[in-house]
Amino acid sequence: MTLAEILASLFPQGHDVVVEDGLLSGKGPRGGSTGRFTGGTDIAVIGVDGRKAVGIDEAAWLSRQVLATIEAGGGTPILVLIDSDSQRMSKRDELLGLNQYLAHLAQCLHLADARGHATVGLLYGHTAAGAFIATALSTRTLLALPGAEPMVMDLPSMARVTKLPIEVLQEMSKSTPVFAPGLDNLMQTGAVASVLDPQRSLAEQLDEVLTRLASEPAHSPDLRDQWGKERNGRPKAADIARRVYELARPSL
Repeated sequence: MTLAEILASLFPQGHDVVVEDGLLSGKGPRGGSTGRFTGGTDIAVIGVDGRKAVGIDEAAWLSRQVLATIEAGGGTPILVLIDSDSQRMSKRDELLGLNQYLAHLAQCLHLADARGHATVGLLYGHTAAGAFIATALSTRTLLALPGAEPMVMDLPSMARVTKLPIEVLQEMSKSTPVFAPGLDNLMQTGAVASVLDPQRSLAEQLDEVLTRLASEPAHSPDLRDQWGKERNGRPKAADIARRVYELARPSL
């Protein structure tokens, strides 16, 4: 689906989302194609389009949009649409503290969630590395459309970092999803909650997710490690995290 088709399905009654230099911002009414509204609220939309790289300028701009939504109050959900490149790997961005800008963006999304603004990511194209981590992976729930191409790190980059031959990593990726890029593998590890059906109304599917999030208790635990266990993508992470919590709890 193109971005225009996605927005039309998300907001069949219209929206004011605009794209400027690869960055999305705006709002649309929450509800399905039947005209049903849940909670009578809008959805704030931010994101990256056209495989744009995320540098310090883009990260700061996106952070401002999130903070403006928090300051406006009202518990407006935030939808993060992503079709990006990786972080911008330029000398300027690195020297000016790109890692801190990306961390700030992730923290803004976490703050929004803590302040009652449900944050939902939706992958519809490519995304990788720091840009992926600071945007879509920093939302409360991450969704995807078929054909999305997410990766935390591609195998050639992983080979350079780990000093392992790429052939070894290719073999490991066949049985260990954490070593492999792609939507199916990120689904299996639990990073992606679910893949939406493009033949159904995206508005109604998003509304179902937002309704579920609203029903969860405040500060409910992140379930991604549990999903990874259930899907056999990260069979040990949930048990290790629970054991660490149990050992640390008496001292809290």
